[in-house]
Amino acid sequence: MSFWDDWFRRRRWGLSFFEEMSRMMEEAFRDLFEVLPKELYREYKLPDGSTVRTLGPIVYGYTMTIGPDGKPVIREFGNVKPSRLGLMKPSEEREPLVDVIPGDRVVHVVAEMPGVSKEDIKLEATEDELVISAESERRKYHKVVSLPVKVDPKSAKASYKNGVLEVTLNKAEEKPKGERIKIE
Repeated sequence: MSFWDDWFRRRRWGLSFFEEMSRMMEEAFRDLFEVLPKELYREYKLPDGSTVRTLGPIVYGYTMTIGPDGKPVIREFGNVKPSRLGLMKPSEEREPLVDVIPGDRVVHVVAEMPGVSKEDIKLEATEDELVISAESERRKYHKVVSLPVKVDPKSAKASYKNGVLEVTLNKAEEKPKGERIKIE
């Protein structure tokens, strides 16, 4: 086989390869559009009378830190999650990026929630978890945060500034597990 025969053969294979990749990408996007919630589609009229259609936002991310026990802790955030089949399942609600920082006497929870006002945010706390939710015209957030220690929900203090929610909860006082017995 001459150099030119080999070159043309590879060239033909390359075109079919790229055509096949293009077909697969079109199919993947078509499948994605079928499962997306309709709330993620938006239409805007431009001053010249034309219409622009947008999709999204579609957000997925994760953070990885090392826990106090030396094991990695992976936290996901966004409005799409991988499924067992490898497909994304989009939701209108986003899961905010949240960090839980235990201290000596308090637990700090920091959540990134841009695009909402403090009036849109609802917080609920129990001894074991903090539920963060927010709903505005353009964005929805929801996250159930498991706390590393028991806390006093009545001690919670929260502030929201520049898209960052900070919640501080006092750790619950440890009560003795038994009764002291008096010796007679």
